[in-house]
Amino acid sequence: MIVYGTGYSPYVRKILVALAEKGASYEHVPCMFHALDTAFQAASPLGKIPAIDDDGFKLADSSAILWYLERKHPEPALMPADAKALGRAIWFDKFGDTELFSPLIVAFRERVMKPTMMGKPCDEALVVKSLDTDLPPLFDHLEGEIAGEYLAGDAFSIADISIAAGFYNFHLAEAKVDAARWPKLAAYVDRILARPSFVTAMAARKG
Repeated sequence: MIVYGTGYSPYVRKILVALAEKGASYEHVPCMFHALDTAFQAASPLGKIPAIDDDGFKLADSSAILWYLERKHPEPALMPADAKALGRAIWFDKFGDTELFSPLIVAFRERVMKPTMMGKPCDEALVVKSLDTDLPPLFDHLEGEIAGEYLAGDAFSIADISIAAGFYNFHLAEAKVDAARWPKLAAYVDRILARPSFVTAMAARKG
């Protein structure tokens, strides 16, 4: 299996973590979205990352790929069997991708991407807005949802992958969850990012 997409992307990180958890072999081809590489374009006609090519089977979108991996490599399961836990896992996958991603990535985009990758100045006012206004309600929600080691049931799942994936970028931007205000969330993020699968995926931040 070939996985296309820069390791800096939380969406690509979701797939790399899942593959590491399942012990599945793959080739990682780092590239940015809308890359001109023809093989990548064939796998992702809309130019989005991640995308995969698994012996000719091509698929884009992180959530779709996760479901594909779950069926092809069912052990260990990343989709809970219990109905309520599965519902929560799907919800947190959506929450991480749509609600959390945009404000969480602001600090990384402004403090890391723009000055070091794009040659543009950081707009710290945007970072302050995300930290002081946009993220606190989302952190409040997550703080209230954390009741144990994992977010959906009693095992590591797609919920934990999707929520934690963007916090690596957050940390690269020298931003942290305030442990005094959100103690459960801060401990949860540190715990999940310390998993071997996340450590492996976070090392693949090239391209």
